[in-house]
Amino acid sequence: MTDYSKIDFSPLIAASADEVITESFVRDVALPSGGTLALITIDNGRDHTRPSTLGPRTLEALSTVLDALTQRAAAGEITAVAITGKPFIFAAGADLSKVSTLATPENARLMAQYGHFVLGKFKTVGVPSFAFVNGLALGGAMEIALHCDYRTLDSSAAALAFPEVFLGIIPGWGGATLVPNLIGIENALEVVVSNPLKNNRMLKPAQALELGLFDKMFGAASFIEQSVAWSDQVVSGGLKVNRPNVPGKLERLTKWPAAIKIARDTLKARIGTAAIAPYVALDLLSAAKDGDIERGFEREDDALAALISGDQFAASIYAFDLVQKRAKRPAGAPDKALAKPVKKVGVIGAGLMASQFALLFARKLRVPVLITDLDQSRVDKGISYIRGEIDKLEQKGRLSPDDANQVRALIHGTTDKTEYADCDWVIEAVFEELGVKQQVFAEIEPIISETAILATNTSSLSVHEIGANLAHPERLVGFHFFNPVAVMPLIEVVKTPDTDDATLSTAMQTARKLGKSAVITADRPGFVVNRLLAKVMGEAARALDEGTPMPVVERALAPIGLPMGPFELIDLVGWKVAAHVQDTMVHAFPERFYASENLHKLAEIESPLSKTKMGKVEDLSKAAKKALTLGKVAVTETEILTRVENELAGEIKLMLDEGVVAAAEDIDLCLIFGAGWPFQAGGTTPYLDRVGASERVFGGTFHDPRIAGHN
Repeated sequence: MTDYSKIDFSPLIAASADEVITESFVRDVALPSGGTLALITIDNGRDHTRPSTLGPRTLEALSTVLDALTQRAAAGEITAVAITGKPFIFAAGADLSKVSTLATPENARLMAQYGHFVLGKFKTVGVPSFAFVNGLALGGAMEIALHCDYRTLDSSAAALAFPEVFLGIIPGWGGATLVPNLIGIENALEVVVSNPLKNNRMLKPAQALELGLFDKMFGAASFIEQSVAWSDQVVSGGLKVNRPNVPGKLERLTKWPAAIKIARDTLKARIGTAAIAPYVALDLLSAAKDGDIERGFEREDDALAALISGDQFAASIYAFDLVQKRAKRPAGAPDKALAKPVKKVGVIGAGLMASQFALLFARKLRVPVLITDLDQSRVDKGISYIRGEIDKLEQKGRLSPDDANQVRALIHGTTDKTEYADCDWVIEAVFEELGVKQQVFAEIEPIISETAILATNTSSLSVHEIGANLAHPERLVGFHFFNPVAVMPLIEVVKTPDTDDATLSTAMQTARKLGKSAVITADRPGFVVNRLLAKVMGEAARALDEGTPMPVVERALAPIGLPMGPFELIDLVGWKVAAHVQDTMVHAFPERFYASENLHKLAEIESPLSKTKMGKVEDLSKAAKKALTLGKVAVTETEILTRVENELAGEIKLMLDEGVVAAAEDIDLCLIFGAGWPFQAGGTTPYLDRVGASERVFGGTFHDPRIAGHN
């Protein structure tokens, strides 16, 4: 077994000279029954908006403190050790920026081993150890708690999670071994694998307690005091801690292998096999069945060393930085002080998309929302849908009864367009046809106030042309949502040559208040996401038209790790919508976009695809096969993938030359948020650099070769 105390960690420490150290401060707390608890508080010295992180020098400081406490325990000076965090925050886990800069194979292994070495000291300190988790705890912070003998939890803790798989690595400081041996394999699979892949879902405190990750939960008002009193009961022997989810022999023999197999099959169906980390995590959880903790830590060392020094982790960190930093400081956004207040919203239309808009605006902005349509029956249908969705949110506990009643009361439907007169923001969600959109704005503009802003949700039409007949085109902006509106995090904010800064600023601030990430794009056909998806869909249609079997086309993009194949995506978007977007792009750039008559034929068939129970595309339906005219020259998966990569590289280069967005990073952000581009592939542009498409198409790269693992 590895003796971590004999490893030289000095190269890792030396390479971390610029780390912001989270210090470990110790104070003695007298226990009610006698004796002393040494309470460690980890604190990076910054305000609560900058969570404490765990880099090599932070671990070194904690190690020094634990060594001193071990000596005190041996001398009989203390009877227990506990660790907590600064107010509201336990810790945010490993310092990912530091991990990514130290990601040589040698340093990667040292980082894994150093975590095991330092955190393992909680088990050897010589007295019972406790974790008082008083707030946010992610990744390595959760592993600190796991290494302690006992754990208490603040009921107001903001977030608890093991997000590592989401970022292309695994919980490698003990999590992959300790979690399944504490809460059972099925719970561990949910926490370590499933939740990270569900947009990094966090645990609520009550869930974490129920799973068995913690032993006791207390309220925030006196959390530390109650935790100290509880720990005294444990130390004095008067309290026995029961952990009902600890796996027994029967679970290890029967349930464990079955659960791993089901999880592996589910993963393959949901995300394919391109992402490495989820499968490595599965392997570690499977091996943890042996209950050998030391051997488990060695397996984690091997896994973490390989993953940290691999391309997918570097790509994930690039994507993570985009989402955490660039998305919060959008390129080209005007001063937010220019934004106008939005106190009432008008939605033109009462169809599905319009109804989703109305609910989102009412729920997030908590302002009155008006919807209209051509007749009262359509309005009533829209209102009925909205109320049904509010009922669902209330039943799921996502809206309290009071909030649900408030949101219901805020939404009003009518056919009387004069009620738009006092709206500050009016967005249209009518049929995707230029003349129709121009007509509704022609009717509305004379009614609304001079300061009101007009927004269009067009997916690919020219915003400038939509506003060509407006008296005040400067107050028109594109505001393109993605379906489903409540779930998809992206809004493309489209700036025309006429859009003024006040309008643009209001749009950006409104998007932020809606909980969305906004990227500013120029008014070019398809904007960003649909322009590039049209390339993907076009190449899929081309391959099908040539005679390539549908299953081959669906599998072709699997190496990228996209959440679904191209035809499954078209089916989700809607065949008529996809055909319309394709037509728009072919009309704008006939020499570059592929037109497929078969795509239009498929749009007229009620069920064009044959699918599995999991919703994956198996083939064309019988009706579709009869309706289509296909060639007889099939192409390979490799050829389809290369075509898509080359077409994307060429189109993105043109988009950047045209100034559609400020930089390649904005393209990447749009595809991560708007098209589900996987984190482990990084942004689209680093991926195209890595696979050589950029070099093949324009003889260069989008990024410096060091970005996102490109060598």
